[in-house]
Amino acid sequence: MSRRTVNILWIAIAYFASSTITSTLAFGSRATARRFPSISATTTTSLQASTAAGGSKKKNKKYVPKWVKKETLADSAGDTGSLGFDGVGLKGTIPVVFRQGNETRTSMAWAGQPIRDVASQAGQYIQYGCGKGECGTCECMMNGKWVRPCVETVPASAADASAGELVLQIKAIKAKKTSSGTFFSIRSFFMGFWNNLLGMLGFLKFRRKASENWDERKAYEDLVAQKTLEKKLLRQRLQEAEGSDQPAPGMA
Repeated sequence: MSRRTVNILWIAIAYFASSTITSTLAFGSRATARRFPSISATTTTSLQASTAAGGSKKKNKKYVPKWVKKETLADSAGDTGSLGFDGVGLKGTIPVVFRQGNETRTSMAWAGQPIRDVASQAGQYIQYGCGKGECGTCECMMNGKWVRPCVETVPASAADASAGELVLQIKAIKAKKTSSGTFFSIRSFFMGFWNNLLGMLGFLKFRRKASENWDERKAYEDLVAQKTLEKKLLRQRLQEAEGSDQPAPGMA
């Protein structure tokens, strides 16, 4: 085993040992907190006291998007079913229906009115991306045709009484996945140990393969150099033979 291989092996062992020690220390700190809750409670109390001295602690409130807080004309005036569209200030001649999952919202619009404005009036949330009709984030189905509400307008053909309602099927929004927030667990410790072990074995395996490739390449380069030298010597002998008008050795 060459000195270079030994050095690489020592570096891999040092990396494996450092990662294992770090994981063990993290596990030990959490185990200490569980075994001695009084210590962690004292630390928590001191942190709370310092926070209270600096100012009142803000309460964690659930984030509410602005589009949820904003009321439409229909929300501020009441139910459209009892008052009618004109009663709540929804003007237009074309009934527009937004469907998203199990929810349905209805509004009125004029021909040529931007669909995104109609959706805002109805309180229908649509997830937009570029806002230019290029990315397709807001793409939805309008009467059997795919459109992009950020740039699409209410078609003039919908103003015909026989056309009926203009129905837009909005894509459902996927709920964001929330993690447990656990920073460390016993399973993660053993998985980290196993991953480090596999990494070391893979490192040694590919290192051996790379060494074999290097030896093969070096042997090929030596062979090329030898053949080049032989041709050079043969060319010199040929030139000397032509100068003395005698056949060169091996050229007869």
